[in-house]
Amino acid sequence: MHLNMGSAKQQTAISKVMSLLQEWDKGKKAVRQKILVDFIRQNQNKTGPELEQEFAQAASLFLTRLTAWLRLTYMVGNCLNEQLKAISVFLSASSGHKFMAEFLEVGGVLTLLEIIGLKQAKEEDKLEALKNLTYIANAGRKYKELICESYGIRAVAECLAKSKSEETQDSCRNLLLMLAQGNPKFEVQVYKGLIALLPCSSPKAQQMAAQTLRIVQPIVKAANPSIVEPLLNILKTLHLEVQFEGIELIKELMEYDVSDRLLQGLVRLLHPSKEDTIRRPDILEGAQNMILCRESNEIAEKLIQLRVTHNLLYAMGNEDYADSQRQSSISLEWLKLLIKHLKMII
Repeated sequence: MHLNMGSAKQQTAISKVMSLLQEWDKGKKAVRQKILVDFIRQNQNKTGPELEQEFAQAASLFLTRLTAWLRLTYMVGNCLNEQLKAISVFLSASSGHKFMAEFLEVGGVLTLLEIIGLKQAKEEDKLEALKNLTYIANAGRKYKELICESYGIRAVAECLAKSKSEETQDSCRNLLLMLAQGNPKFEVQVYKGLIALLPCSSPKAQQMAAQTLRIVQPIVKAANPSIVEPLLNILKTLHLEVQFEGIELIKELMEYDVSDRLLQGLVRLLHPSKEDTIRRPDILEGAQNMILCRESNEIAEKLIQLRVTHNLLYAMGNEDYADSQRQSSISLEWLKLLIKHLKMII
């Protein structure tokens, strides 16, 4: 009796799934969109086994249809958000590695990376694609390597630089950080990708890149000399949040081989170019932002070795020089604080 009831229940479930799949195959955009919305609502946060039970052990048949339609239509954006959210139900399911493997086998990673690079794609669609990439990266090292081998670092970094949505940018930053952690084969490539973001035109992207570099730098250990110039250049920005992250990163880099080059570059900033005098950012204003001397006597001594003490003392006694310095990228108030500290240790 119980066996017959179980068998009847299974047959009903199978019939329901087959009916759904036939409806999908025959249906146009509106029909498929409704199926997706219902699927997302009913199956959010379900485990892999629960999804299989819902689809009478045939969940893969629905996933196959879903991924095929995504690959055919993502360029034109038909129900793209719903498609990506439905895919995330499968990729985020615990004990659902089978679904992830099936999605990756049909080139799912490349499709997601192409979506975040589409000019015509909406920010909310890019965000959903990034969430799916994050689910994949979170599955382990081999999945991170797959994303990187698919030129994912560049794609995610470009999305971060070009995006107008802070939520999308934050998702990009978090994904890049994930790709740098526990992924020794590609950690240096992520590091270089973050350095490449420092000169970009988006202040938010610059801030996030500098912030993330502070975490990634100890992972890669050695500091790449290519970090020096773009890092110094962001100190000229008018955006205080970018200045702050740049200053904090410079502090971190004082422990690495690039410290002398950074100090030399900071000294050069004391002598403004014509381009610098056109605008004056409120950079390094006040004692809380002093990045050279207040960190340690060792840094101050390095400055003395660079023979800048005389120039600085001269600047304080020369009003013409001081007037021009007011237009430089380094504030006069900062110079006073710097001189005061130098005098204390000479």
